[in-house]
Amino acid sequence: MSDRFDTGVAHPARRYNYWLGGKDNFAADRESGDLLAKSYPAARIAARANRGFLKRAVRYLAAEAGIRQFLDIGTGLPTADNTHEVAQRVAPDSRIVYVDNDPMVMVHARALLTSTPAGLTRYLEEDLRNPEKILAQADILDLSRPVGLNLVAVVHFLADQEQAREIVHTLLGALPSGSHLVMSCATTDFLTPELKANWDEALRTGRSDVYPRTRAEVEEFLTGLEVVDPGLVAVSEWRPDPSDTEHPTPVEASIFGVVAGKP
Repeated sequence: MSDRFDTGVAHPARRYNYWLGGKDNFAADRESGDLLAKSYPAARIAARANRGFLKRAVRYLAAEAGIRQFLDIGTGLPTADNTHEVAQRVAPDSRIVYVDNDPMVMVHARALLTSTPAGLTRYLEEDLRNPEKILAQADILDLSRPVGLNLVAVVHFLADQEQAREIVHTLLGALPSGSHLVMSCATTDFLTPELKANWDEALRTGRSDVYPRTRAEVEEFLTGLEVVDPGLVAVSEWRPDPSDTEHPTPVEASIFGVVAGKP
């Protein structure tokens, strides 16, 4: 692991941890986070809004859709209200497989691999680009029964839309009727021309590794699925919780969020 664990290179999971106020990050991650925040000042707000969307979506799947199995790809570093905590609060027998390609997440796997006695969690160190390997190793999940597939703030790290679409469809194709997709993707659709230009420049100069998707591009991932109300919206507008202390605008939370079921 040590030869792959390069603290001098920023990693999305650790940068996200930095934006959320965590301590599991290094100078390279903080520098990358600060550079991106200069181009997109609401980056930290968007990170928190995205985390809130994940929590609400998982709660919906467990409480209303009856999902008891979750495949969470692009897990990131553990923080409050991880997928298994939200799901098992509703259904203690829920099973969760976490997947991330950052070795540091494996270092912290013990924090993720906690579970109710009735449920189960596992962690795989694997890349989203290898969907068949992920499916083959997710052996605590019964793929003949519905699964909640979480692709939250991860697909936008794939530059090529066709590749991303094929990966998502491969994963969904292995899941049975009744399964659900929870997805969020960065977008510039909500941004002012100035902010969009800043984002484009950050990508052009290599300061960003986040490739935003338009509404039409996100909809390509949803082919054949039944989209759950309120549809494809900014993450902050997906069934917002009135008790939340922060209610970002779509410009601030410039990430699309959607939940969709497989008929």
